Amino acid sequence: MKKILSGLMFLFVVVFAQRAFSQDDIILLNNDVIKGKVTEVGLNTIKYQRADNPDGPAYDLSKNDIYMIVYANGTSDVINPRANNGNNGNGNNNAPQATSQSDDLAAPQQVTTPPPPMPVYEQPYCPAPGYIWTPGYWAWGYAGYYWVPGVWVAPPRYGLLWTPGYWGFGGGFYGWHAGYWGPTIGYYGGIYYGYGYTGHGYYGGRWDGDVFRYNTSVSRVDVTVVHTTYVDNTVVNNTTVNRTSFNGTGGVQAQPTPEEQKAAAAPHVAPTAVQVAHVQTAQSDKTQYASVNGGKPAVTAMNKPSGEAFSSEGKPAALHPNTQPVVARPAATPAARTVEPVKPTPAAEPAKAQPATLQPAHPAAAQPATVQPASHPAAVQPASAPVQNAKTTAKPARKAPAPKAKPAPRTYSEPSRK
Repeated sequence: MKKILSGLMFLFVVVFAQRAFSQDDIILLNNDVIKGKVTEVGLNTIKYQRADNPDGPAYDLSKNDIYMIVYANGTSDVINPRANNGNNGNGNNNAPQATSQSDDLAAPQQVTTPPPPMPVYEQPYCPAPGYIWTPGYWAWGYAGYYWVPGVWVAPPRYGLLWTPGYWGFGGGFYGWHAGYWGPTIGYYGGIYYGYGYTGHGYYGGRWDGDVFRYNTSVSRVDVTVVHTTYVDNTVVNNTTVNRTSFNGTGGVQAQPTPEEQKAAAAPHVAPTAVQVAHVQTAQSDKTQYASVNGGKPAVTAMNKPSGEAFSSEGKPAALHPNTQPVVARPAATPAARTVEPVKPTPAAEPAKAQPATLQPAHPAAAQPATVQPASHPAAVQPASAPVQNAKTTAKPARKAPAPKAKPAPRTYSEPSRK
């Protein structure tokens, strides 16, 4: 019996030890594979123990050398995305890859799980002439997918349009293709982003010289504020809505048109500083992550970067407290000033783009009273000014009321002066 118990105990220890030291595969960029147990993932390095020496020392490895880590439980982390070797992750080798700087700050751009479907949401009104709508999308962060709210932004300069980024599936991964500015709309995976982005092209507005005109059939514009508008219902009547958020197997089946391929080869302009700050804000808000909100983010759209936030129903939405340090944006606001001199509307932008949000017209009107406190005292000073004059010209005048409390000397001295 003791032998049986000893044998069972030994078997249990062996199984437990194997489970305790389950092997992780660390795949390097040069295709070498290190088998071991990852014990810590730091900012710039990881620590691991070798599989052939589990009780030995822990080794440090630079993240710059690592492609991905495949853990024993089947999950994986992509540390440094590889080049796609001609396949852009959307199931065809001809689809153009955005060559501009990424508008997404997340570390990995290739993941093994698909993004959630696109949420349905209301577009806020355009805040000022010259702003262009950039649709919301699912980005990848350190806690999985998070929603970057759709937002109206000022383009870097006249004549540029926004080609949204998109997720494409290919080679077993979902790869992110960053959005960019350009003179024409490029390929964005056939994804239906809405509000003029039907999967191909943009129908929410167009440039007319240095003036941007808005198609009010798909773009929400207050015509009392923005006067450069037109109506084209063609796109509304010929669009099939699809909430799938990626291209490729299991997703949207779309190929780039010759025009989109040409646009992809043309020079691109990277996302502006305020766009990058906008992504940072979304990334820092835990409630924007699908793992928290179940694919239904509380904030789906904003009227401009650092502006008013709205829920999917178009109602004002409160920002999560964790975003406040980022949204305090001493950096984001100056960036907006640097980019917004795009001058789509020189006059309207200063009034609405910045002061309108940070110091609405009320503070601006009230500011003289704040900057010149004297105006408040001025209203009160008529009463206090005589007293001050009395103080300076005739101290006895201050003492004059004193006669009630103090006897004659001062009462007589005053008349003698008169």
